[in-house]
Amino acid sequence: MEDKQETLKTASKPRGGGEPIRSIDTYAAQCEKCFKWRVINSSEEYEEIRCKIAEIPFVCDRKPGVSCEDPADIEYDASRVWVIDRPGIPKTPGGFKRSLVLRKDFSKMDAYYITPTGKKLRTLNEVAGFLAANPEYSDVSLSDFTFSVPKVMDDTIPEDVVKKGSASSDAKRKPKTSKGVVGDGTARDEGSVAMH
Repeated sequence: MEDKQETLKTASKPRGGGEPIRSIDTYAAQCEKCFKWRVINSSEEYEEIRCKIAEIPFVCDRKPGVSCEDPADIEYDASRVWVIDRPGIPKTPGGFKRSLVLRKDFSKMDAYYITPTGKKLRTLNEVAGFLAANPEYSDVSLSDFTFSVPKVMDDTIPEDVVKKGSASSDAKRKPKTSKGVVGDGTARDEGSVAMH
């Protein structure tokens, strides 16, 4: 079985008793060699790493001036809500923006795309309709869009949150750092993200 690696994003918990911000504010990738988390500067850079992680595993020295000898940029802990992102999700086409929003009950995230004209698209059918109605985007493929969402890591959800449909204690697990195996027995890369 091949070594697998993850990329992470987190969502922070509310500060001062207010509502949490439920969108991703911090992107991070885990080094395949030392397993330290490195903050990724932008969603575009993160998407580039995520879409190619199977072919080009992330390592610390991909960040200028950083090596495995340096301390981690961020630690996986419950000070933020972490979500595991899937690898291989295509980069968002130029001019479009992929948005992920954590639900108030922390049960899951919702994905949608914002078009260059500002329209919010929530399904592949809406994307197909937009592309058909706007021939100037004929170079954009429907396969460039996915509504697959990261998995919320239950062990980082605030204790006072009652998550709908979550009575399972086996869901409270930390992300695997290598050789990730999915419940159906197939090996698969997983990824992850940080939200504030």
